[in-house]
Amino acid sequence: MTMTPEQAAWFAQTFERLVGNVGQAVLGKAPVVRLALTCMLAEGHLLLEDAPGTGKTAMARAIAASVQGSHNRIQFTPDLLPSDVTGVTIYDQRTHEFDFRPGPIFASIVLADEINRASPKTQSALLEVMEEGRVTVDGTTHDVGRPFMVIATQNPIEQAGTYRLPEAQLDRFLMKTSVGYPDHASTVEILSGASVRDRSQALQPIITTQAVTEMATLGATVHTDSAVLEYVSRLAEETRNAPEARIGVSVRGALALVRCCKVWAAAHGRNYVLPDDVKQLAQPVWAHRFVLDPEAEFTGARAEAVLARILADVAAPQERAAV
Repeated sequence: MTMTPEQAAWFAQTFERLVGNVGQAVLGKAPVVRLALTCMLAEGHLLLEDAPGTGKTAMARAIAASVQGSHNRIQFTPDLLPSDVTGVTIYDQRTHEFDFRPGPIFASIVLADEINRASPKTQSALLEVMEEGRVTVDGTTHDVGRPFMVIATQNPIEQAGTYRLPEAQLDRFLMKTSVGYPDHASTVEILSGASVRDRSQALQPIITTQAVTEMATLGATVHTDSAVLEYVSRLAEETRNAPEARIGVSVRGALALVRCCKVWAAAHGRNYVLPDDVKQLAQPVWAHRFVLDPEAEFTGARAEAVLARILADVAAPQERAAV
């Protein structure tokens, strides 16, 4: 069943309301907010590589407040244990039974701050929950529910005492982007409201978490023409054949791009995907999955530049009429 034009119009209207609401707390960052909401509605997870103090926590709180969901923040440190993230089973002497105490991962929006500071074992515990959507402790499975989105951050400056995320784990993130510093006008507006420590507390919910789940299900029904799918496949193949590549985009990466394009199209009021959607989202969805050859990296090659060249070289299909 394909999304109807009326449903696409409703989706786009609701999406813009969410962007505007989150934008009240994260000033001047509408493009990043759109990517984050697209990631959430595609039921994926977001990796932010940014310096401290750029509004990553504020954005996570604002998204949670806008969808009437819960929000938790986990500060990753070298001594953080997997059970500190997922939860632990405790023996209750009064009832003589084991009770599960949920960890902070049980929330609609989870901010995993400085994920590269935790040990690989703890990183793996988080990434397993991201992939499976559930936690298994002492043989008992606990669902984290829907919607569920992890916004993980890592500091690109400080590398001492950190554990770099392996490429296989980076592939678990649907998108990677950065918030960046606000422009001059937005900075002045932020400074003028310095007495307000958390702008997200004043936000009113736009939709319920149940509506988010319905939007995610609806977004998956956006039509994707076979020509567009062939275009995505050719682009992925070119990333594997590029002379600078050690590892190109996997099939999972190609699927991730299609999922994001469906939501992106619906967010623009369309019930069909255009090649331009693919071009706009290829960088945030694919750049972190593209592993360069060490020699190419040494000579200054960058994944973003290689992807830009591939997008320019591979001919896009002609646009077709709406479904």
